[in-house]
Amino acid sequence: MTWLEAIILGIVEGLTEFLPVSSTGHLTITEKLLGLPVDDRSITAFTAVIQIGAILAVVIYFWSDIARLFLALIRGLFNAERRADPDYRMAWLVIIGSLPIVVVGFLAQDLIAGPLRSLWVVAFALIVWGFVMLLAEYVARQDRGERDLNLLDVLLIGFAQCLALIPGVSRSGATISVGLMRGLDRVTATRLAFLLGIPALVGAGVYELPSALADGGVGWLPTLIGTVVSFVVAYASVAWLLKYVAKHSIAVFVWYRWAIGGALIVALATGAMTAT
Repeated sequence: MTWLEAIILGIVEGLTEFLPVSSTGHLTITEKLLGLPVDDRSITAFTAVIQIGAILAVVIYFWSDIARLFLALIRGLFNAERRADPDYRMAWLVIIGSLPIVVVGFLAQDLIAGPLRSLWVVAFALIVWGFVMLLAEYVARQDRGERDLNLLDVLLIGFAQCLALIPGVSRSGATISVGLMRGLDRVTATRLAFLLGIPALVGAGVYELPSALADGGVGWLPTLIGTVVSFVVAYASVAWLLKYVAKHSIAVFVWYRWAIGGALIVALATGAMTAT
């Protein structure tokens, strides 16, 4: 992988990680257009590792929230009276909501890095999940906020996050959609999507790091470049999305998903592109 290819993929990751359009799907399409083997182990490892840059952007953006939740958790563990703090409860909800993707991601790692790395999968997932996003907006009540979150909410949203292991679904698209279906307002659903993504994406990135840096893999320099670029672009993307969802529907992203998915199906069906 060249420096330019690493920069391009870092930009794509940073732009799409937190938008409900599927970063993995867009990375797979971009890798194919660049002539990279999308189902190669070193490429899938690189894709997972550069997500750490995007997640670092979220950690910095939400640093005060994360620090507050962490301190509340530590205090509550050692002081029973502190467990009445809503932040202590929220910290546990984030932890519990993160568990499903940790388990499913570990058990399905061969499937994720192999058969699912197909542009046919990406195309149909982009289109099908677009319908789910429209349904979520249609049924959304948006009458519940962060203080109204419960165990069932985070478990359902956590399992929805597992669907994002399918390229084209979108982690934020899945979690925000289920949050809206549960009656959460868009800002709460989006913030929760960001918080739940931290353990999942950091874990995946750290796990795949040896494969990306190994001899015959992508190498440390392209990996570092892609990660740094994704961090810079993702920070701007997070700030924009939070402001956008406060006043706008996520339905606008559906038309984009359908356009990309439709164009991809045409390209695959005509032989202009191959699936892997």
